[in-house]
Amino acid sequence: MIQRFLFIALACCAANVQAQQRLSLDSCRAMALRNNKTLSASRLQLDMAHYKVKAAKTKYLPHVSALGGYELTSREISLLSDDQKASLSSAGTHATGALHNDISSALSGLAQQGAISPELANGLGNLFGQVGSKLGSVVDGVGQKVVDALHTDTRQMYTISVMLTQPIYMGGGIIAANRMAKIGEEMAANNIEATTQSTLHSIDQAYWLVVSVHHKKQLAESYLEVVKKLDNDVQKMIAEGVATRADGLKVAVKVNEAEMSLTQAENGLALSKMLLCQLCGLPVENDVHLEDEDSADLVATANVENTDNSVAMENRPELKLLDNALDLSRQSTKLVRAAFLPQVILTGGYMASNPNLFNGFERKLSGVWNVGVVVRVPLWNWMEGTYKVRASKIASSIVQLERDEISEKIELQVSQCKFKVNEANRRLSLARKNVENAEENLRCANVGFKEGVLQTTDVMAAQTAWLQAQSQKIDAEIDVRLSQVNLKKALGVLQ
Repeated sequence: MIQRFLFIALACCAANVQAQQRLSLDSCRAMALRNNKTLSASRLQLDMAHYKVKAAKTKYLPHVSALGGYELTSREISLLSDDQKASLSSAGTHATGALHNDISSALSGLAQQGAISPELANGLGNLFGQVGSKLGSVVDGVGQKVVDALHTDTRQMYTISVMLTQPIYMGGGIIAANRMAKIGEEMAANNIEATTQSTLHSIDQAYWLVVSVHHKKQLAESYLEVVKKLDNDVQKMIAEGVATRADGLKVAVKVNEAEMSLTQAENGLALSKMLLCQLCGLPVENDVHLEDEDSADLVATANVENTDNSVAMENRPELKLLDNALDLSRQSTKLVRAAFLPQVILTGGYMASNPNLFNGFERKLSGVWNVGVVVRVPLWNWMEGTYKVRASKIASSIVQLERDEISEKIELQVSQCKFKVNEANRRLSLARKNVENAEENLRCANVGFKEGVLQTTDVMAAQTAWLQAQSQKIDAEIDVRLSQVNLKKALGVLQ
């Protein structure tokens, strides 16, 4: 039975150890960079910018497009009017009829003059009538063939066109567009760097906040043990009659205050760990334990007087983004200017239609190849191009001024961070000395209290001073850590 109980106890302990996740600062950083949604979106923006660069490069290459269509109309195109069609269809009949009448009149005149006999005139008239009738029919048929040949049959039309265009000179617009796409890719990369440093800065602050609150919790536990021990001693002294009930009540108040402080520290630790888990992409209910929670000395002092401000000018992603914005504005000016410069495009293609016009109005799909050059030269636009170029240059000047202002602010920020690091180091040195003095003062107070030469209030004052010194030491250590992180971020070297 005892062996089974021990086995169950060991299993529970193992389960608790396994459930608690131990994390270092590097592991928290890695998880934060891997799970940060904003950083993931920035990486997707980089991929998008990369594809935009590839798309911009295609502007140098020839483009081929195809177009096809079908059209049904209520009436067809007619090259001849209705009167012209009727005239051509009966041209022989009209011509031979008029000629027959003229010949009959001439023969009748000759018969009346006695040059020929009436019988001969009548016979010749009949002969010309027969010949004219046949000749008129032949001419009418020819005229009808002409009318049929000019029939367009265009009520249903099919068209197919394939066009190739190759830019030759676009005023520098394609070059500017490609440079803008490349700058956009650089901006996306710099945005990733800025987001990365911001994420690391946030995770470092959350990490050291947890460490600070954990040490504050340990300090609250130690303080609670101290005041409980004092409360126990005072209760014994009250029982012996060497201390008053008022002394006991004063110590009891301190015990309650210590318990309240411990509760606040525990709640703060739970909340700070939730924040850390959220930044790391872990479930907020995870029980995590940080490596630096068990460290007695959280930080060692470091001097930063020799750090050059030029490091920040070279590495700050904000300045890189402003440089990109300035280059982008300048390329935008070139793009605006290109719209008002001559443009040359080489064209080529094939176009076919049914019916086609290459063999009359033939009801057959047929087409023709074509090659040409298109030149566009803006002649007059009421100074529109000049005004737009000037406006774009002013925009570039505005970006330049913003960059100069940000540079000055960054220099000031770096100087302030250096000062805060040195100040935090000095505060840490003083806090460590205060801790030594407070510990010695507490030891002397405890000895004096046991010897009966000091009162309860003296011991409680020494305990309060010790608590404040320890708390100030923890704050100073965390301030040194955070000031170093802030300085690295200000210099743009937080990695």
